[in-house]
Amino acid sequence: MDQRTDTLDVGALLLSSGEGRRLELEVPVDSFEFAGQRYAVPGEGVAAILDVSHTTTGYSLRLRFDTELEGPCMRCLDPAGHAIGVDAREIDQPGGGEELRSPYLEEDELDLKAWARDALALALPAQIVCREDCLGLCAVCGENLNQAGPDHAHEREPDPRWAALRELKLD
Repeated sequence: MDQRTDTLDVGALLLSSGEGRRLELEVPVDSFEFAGQRYAVPGEGVAAILDVSHTTTGYSLRLRFDTELEGPCMRCLDPAGHAIGVDAREIDQPGGGEELRSPYLEEDELDLKAWARDALALALPAQIVCREDCLGLCAVCGENLNQAGPDHAHEREPDPRWAALRELKLD
């Protein structure tokens, strides 16, 4: 990796209109909470590729990286070890309206740390699981059903609608 950076001055790249540059950077990514659980990227940061293209009035940006995500499986709470690929794009065209302004680029200063974290959060699946066929935890006793045998079962509770029949005395 060429450098570790939280922010990047894209104006310092001195790109003319239509010119672009690819940079290999190490970008730190803060841990975050997802569905009440804490998830983190291992190490100090991710090895990212940033493509910066200067347009007529602004910039076109692309950020790509692959990383592992450390945190619990949402079904069984064992470590998930989920791999995530991120490919995010931003456009910043001053004067083009709110939808053409990047929240990560202010006065040629690109906030890579915030963009990487947000892009990772958007790339997450709906559920982070240790494996697709994870059985989760037993709703009665909390045992991990991936480790419990196929004979794991509990006596069924009687239907409460029939409770009044137990009070009937037939002599």
